[in-house]
Amino acid sequence: MTPRYIDTHCHLQLEQYAEDRDEIIRRMHEEGIVGIVVGDEYESSVQAVTLAEKHWHLFAAVGMHPHQAIEEDLNIEKFKELAQNEKVVAIGECGLDYSRLPDNKTAYSAEATKAKQKEAFKKHIILAAELDKPLIIHSRSGDGVDAYEEIIALLKEAKVINPTLRGVVHFFAGSLAQARALIALDFTVSFTAVITFTHDYDAVVRSLPLDRILAETDAPYVAPASRRGQRNDPLAVIEVVEQIAAIRGEDLELVRATLLANAERQFILRAA
Repeated sequence: MTPRYIDTHCHLQLEQYAEDRDEIIRRMHEEGIVGIVVGDEYESSVQAVTLAEKHWHLFAAVGMHPHQAIEEDLNIEKFKELAQNEKVVAIGECGLDYSRLPDNKTAYSAEATKAKQKEAFKKHIILAAELDKPLIIHSRSGDGVDAYEEIIALLKEAKVINPTLRGVVHFFAGSLAQARALIALDFTVSFTAVITFTHDYDAVVRSLPLDRILAETDAPYVAPASRRGQRNDPLAVIEVVEQIAAIRGEDLELVRATLLANAERQFILRAA
């Protein structure tokens, strides 16, 4: 298999693939698709690593989603041990998500929830810097707060101490100015199949340097327009790449090869 595409963010370990996971992985191999299987808490991170160990064209990322950081205390040492595995190429997904903050009737207030998410995110940043692995960042704004601005501020602080810190903001939905600020911090931004059924992000996709863009599916979520409303899978990364090329008005083969090289460089992959 010669890699042609890299789905930089998928969740193949989830139960949505219990019936046909092996078939999807086989088809990925046939299409030349490498996948990074991303954990969102400890058990799913273990499952991601286990899956990556079985298939040479799969890799893993280990971390705790900001929503999970509310439900349980983050034991960063457990993730550090797991991240020693040679198939682990990133720390995450982690970050800030203010889209579903609790009301005053819950155990945590909105402000306490934000504080706990920031604490967990900072621990992931430290771990990524210590292990020299890229971060995979999840960001969603809400409650009148722009999570992207807060993430940019935290990364600026972290880069002072750890100038080699790098990573990707997955499922990017911020502004062009925010994307440029992240690129200035040596981060890339990644786009999903959302761009196949909305034009909201066309200006960002069109305006950024091609060598700072990645493609992903976030499967099983957000299927492309061709199968909207169905379960997604990493095979859809082909459509994401095609749409990026269409939006930019650039040669498809150039875009495909550049996005492949971007991911191989960002995650230091050894798939070929």
